[in-house]
Amino acid sequence: MSTDAQELDRPGFWARALDSDIWYSFRKSKITIVAAIVTLIIFLSSFLAPLIAPHNPFDLATLSLLDSLIPPVWEEGGDPRFLLGTDDQGRDILSTILYGSRISLAVGFASVVFAAILGISLGLLAGYAGGRTDSIIMRIADVQLTFPAILIALLIDGSVRSVLGGIDREQSAFYVLVVSIGLSFWVQYARTVRSSTLVEMNKEYVQAARLIGLHPIRIMARHVLPNVMGPVLVIATINLALAIITEATLSFLGVGIPPTQPSLGTLIRIGNDFLFSGEWWITIFPGITLAILVLAVNLLGDWLRDALNPRLR
Repeated sequence: MSTDAQELDRPGFWARALDSDIWYSFRKSKITIVAAIVTLIIFLSSFLAPLIAPHNPFDLATLSLLDSLIPPVWEEGGDPRFLLGTDDQGRDILSTILYGSRISLAVGFASVVFAAILGISLGLLAGYAGGRTDSIIMRIADVQLTFPAILIALLIDGSVRSVLGGIDREQSAFYVLVVSIGLSFWVQYARTVRSSTLVEMNKEYVQAARLIGLHPIRIMARHVLPNVMGPVLVIATINLALAIITEATLSFLGVGIPPTQPSLGTLIRIGNDFLFSGEWWITIFPGITLAILVLAVNLLGDWLRDALNPRLR
């Protein structure tokens, strides 16, 4: 690292994230610890589904219609092979929840990363360049904010599917969902990063970097970006829960992950058809899993927001 870069570098977000005060605030919050443990359990169990799931719900050779609509093991007619019962195709509910959670989390993570990269890039560009560039990006953001995120996602989903009409829907469903959800969430990142960038631009270390002739991209990436990452991480954590909910909503509406590779939203939609006929377990257990996951992630996001706010520490 050059001498001028060393002088201009300041402790960024990642250094502050390891601050003892933040770690102390985590340890003293029992709710946050429980939320972190629950989130970790769901994450690990979903991504280790091929190893820990009792059955493979996607292996058609192992499925039998004779095993369909079996109630949970504690209900009359339950089967010890299927602890939480089976659905209309004979798939083990516990196994489908484990595999479905993996799909929901993968869509949520990928869409948040996509939205964050797009929003951070546009926010840095708008805040650093200013002028007409700033006005154009922010006006596009303002227009998008007038529409609900789920409506934006539905619009983008329908548009992309019409363009990709010749491609197998099952192969493109994951990527279409990621793009749809990501494009509906980028505005929050862009507006937050733009505001933080405008503040950082007036500070001496950025002005000094411009005076010695550093390239704008290097200034934004090396000096401005690390100091605006605190709010971004909070938004990303909360948006992960929103992305999972949006994916579940789209899948429930029939425009998300196909039934052959069900996510939590798809499982809830499938079970909804049997809810009033007495097979409540098909939709209730995936719904409880989704609610617990979203609640735990939201609690972590709330703690992170408070922990990174100096006024509340």
